[in-house]
Amino acid sequence: MGILPRFKVARASESLAITGLRIADIKLAKKSLVLPGQSCTVFDLSPVNYTFEVQAMSAEKLPFTLPAVFTIGPRTSDEESLLKYAKLLSTHDKLSNHVKDLVQGVIEGETRVLAASMTMEEIFKGTKSFKQEVFQRVQLELDQFGLVIYNANVKQLVDVRGHEYFSYLGQKTQQEAANQAKVDVSEAKMKGAIGAKEREGKTEQNAAKIDAETRIYTKKRQGEGQKEEVRVKAEVKVFENEREAEIAEANAQLAVKKAGWAKQAQVAEVDAAKAVALREAELQMEVEKRNAAKETEKLRATLLSKAMVDYEMKVQEANWELYKKQKAAEAALYEREREAEGKKAAAEAALFERKQEADGELYARKMEAEGMAALAEAQGEYLSTLLKALGGNYAALRDYLMINGRVYQEMARINGDAVRGLQPKISLWGSGGGGGGEATVGRELAGIYRMLPPLMSAVHEQTGMLPPAWMGTLAAEQPSPVAAENHGVIN
Repeated sequence: MGILPRFKVARASESLAITGLRIADIKLAKKSLVLPGQSCTVFDLSPVNYTFEVQAMSAEKLPFTLPAVFTIGPRTSDEESLLKYAKLLSTHDKLSNHVKDLVQGVIEGETRVLAASMTMEEIFKGTKSFKQEVFQRVQLELDQFGLVIYNANVKQLVDVRGHEYFSYLGQKTQQEAANQAKVDVSEAKMKGAIGAKEREGKTEQNAAKIDAETRIYTKKRQGEGQKEEVRVKAEVKVFENEREAEIAEANAQLAVKKAGWAKQAQVAEVDAAKAVALREAELQMEVEKRNAAKETEKLRATLLSKAMVDYEMKVQEANWELYKKQKAAEAALYEREREAEGKKAAAEAALFERKQEADGELYARKMEAEGMAALAEAQGEYLSTLLKALGGNYAALRDYLMINGRVYQEMARINGDAVRGLQPKISLWGSGGGGGGEATVGRELAGIYRMLPPLMSAVHEQTGMLPPAWMGTLAAEQPSPVAAENHGVIN
């Protein structure tokens, strides 16, 4: 007889770790059916208290004892940590020497490493931060075993026998406090003698100070009132803009509803026309039937003496005529139905097309507005950055933008086109005496520099703009073109 499956259920503070058949690694569960070929281990999740007295040594090689009580257990809130604990420690009892030695080794090791990097004075003055650092380092090491510190209590640091550092430090603190008390008594007597004189001077100083503060407070309240008024105006403007936006949104919703109502009206008209056509066809069929019956009765009354064969032939002819009229009526009815459906489809298509056009136009306007806002914001940020880089110099910013925008080049091109249209005749005169090529080049450069003052003067007269600071400045009274040619020097 084979081994039957078992149903295992863990207690509230326990969990099941199942391995074996059809399980790749480990399966954690509170209750499960354990199949043949599977192994199930029940492990406890409740935390346990561990009490230690850690022997550590400071950076000055001074030993001390750190009494501590740690409450440590598996991390139940994280499945990955619980899997680590199930793999590494679930087979051991939490009170066993194996687990206790592991936890004690981690705590003592991290405490000793941290204490060795600090002086005794730092440890004593920063006891709280020292304990917190110990907890963090211990928790970091316990994470790899799936354990978490639920609570940790570290008692007061204790001296090692023969190294009474903390006792001496306490005596030192008490003595310093007693000496400080004596000094405080002497200072109190001295301050009593000085205080009377200081009070008289401070009374006058405080009176002047209160007067000044009163004037400052008055100005400040006036400024706050103006600021509050500006803020209220801004809020009113924002509220008005919001109301306008809500009205626009309501108008858009009304337009959509109107379009829906128009669609329903058109559909109702098509349905009514279809019902009328059907009713007309039915009435026409009824009339044809009555006419056929009337004709049949008439033939029966007038031609009763004829042979049965003729009678039957006439009946068949009447039936054939009736059948043809019925088919014609049905064809007309079908044609009207198809026409009504076509009108309905055309109306729906036209309505959908108008809606798509309205949505497209609305989206395009929205995107255009967002693009303009983004462009304006980007240009403002660009100008603000340039102005900040130029130290707040608006003239330098203007010159940079004109140079970067090729304004000077465009002005030169426009002036050149204007002169080119006049077809001027320009003659160059030279003395022709003495000097070689270098002297000629120097005279030409001097001529170019003589041309700059009248050119800058013409630009200033036409546009009102002054040349950049690096090119020079124009005098208050501009010289005539002749004087500029004779004395062409830029200030």
